[in-house]
Amino acid sequence: MQEIWTEKYRPRKLDEVIGQTDIVRRLMAVVERRNIPHFLFAGPAGTGKTTCALALARELFGEEGWQDNFQELNASDERGIQVVRTKIKSFSRAAPLGGADFKVIFLDEADSLTTDAQAALRRTMERYSQTCRFILSCNYSSRIIPPIQSRCSVLRFSPLSKEDIRKYVNRIASSEGIDVTEDGFDTLMYISGGDLRKTVNILQVAASFSERIDSDTLFSTASVARPELVSDMMTKALNGNFKGAREVLMKLVTEAGLSGEDILSQMHKELYNLPLPDQTRVHLLDAIGEADFRLIEGSNERIQLEALLARIQLLSSKDR
Repeated sequence: MQEIWTEKYRPRKLDEVIGQTDIVRRLMAVVERRNIPHFLFAGPAGTGKTTCALALARELFGEEGWQDNFQELNASDERGIQVVRTKIKSFSRAAPLGGADFKVIFLDEADSLTTDAQAALRRTMERYSQTCRFILSCNYSSRIIPPIQSRCSVLRFSPLSKEDIRKYVNRIASSEGIDVTEDGFDTLMYISGGDLRKTVNILQVAASFSERIDSDTLFSTASVARPELVSDMMTKALNGNFKGAREVLMKLVTEAGLSGEDILSQMHKELYNLPLPDQTRVHLLDAIGEADFRLIEGSNERIQLEALLARIQLLSSKDR
């Protein structure tokens, strides 16, 4: 059975992790001294937080026995105080196995924990620090209560550079016998937005259709609209052609099958590529933000998107 590429090509050692040079250097120094604090890994999705936690555990405890002293929990699945009082507490209080000095709990998506659960976790981290170390991972460190942040060494993961992602994609392409064209790679970057996990997933789906990965293959398999279509829709609305803009919108909704939030996200991307005065750009950004809020609150997608196009036309006429 075909293995998922995100796991097949996940780095197993710290020195194999790409794009996070300073963080890897600090973690390798910690492994060498065998003296690790609690960690808080913060940063965007797909930048290596989980990979670094797993690689750190492997290097601390060895390839064979690392799973005995390592437990991974996803806080978005079990986000209440009960998981802290049961699973986390019972694992923390047990003695390490195989002669290890301590065990490691990796709590992924810790920013999904409720405030009460975080308060309980704070006490657990203090009480069992002799036998257990905690690695918390989150996208937004501001959602972690200050008492936990003060007990952790915070490592901030930055988005991966285009060249780092290119090296990783080339390694997969070489191993799997596929050819990623230059425009295909640019499209990968556009669709994934620097999320390496998303990049690899999209690449695997496209490779199941063709050994040559170009722009057309990726747009046909990734359910993402071509940027020129979104740009054309916005340009028509800005030029007063509401009917033409609405026709492009209907094509995106019915033919491409995009959700309202997907369309707004791509409009936000294309907003900065259009030749517009700053004042117009600011007004459009405000309008897109309001439409996004209304969709999240449960409003009808088609009505809100058409209303946004109407507002863009009105705003552009005022700015002229």
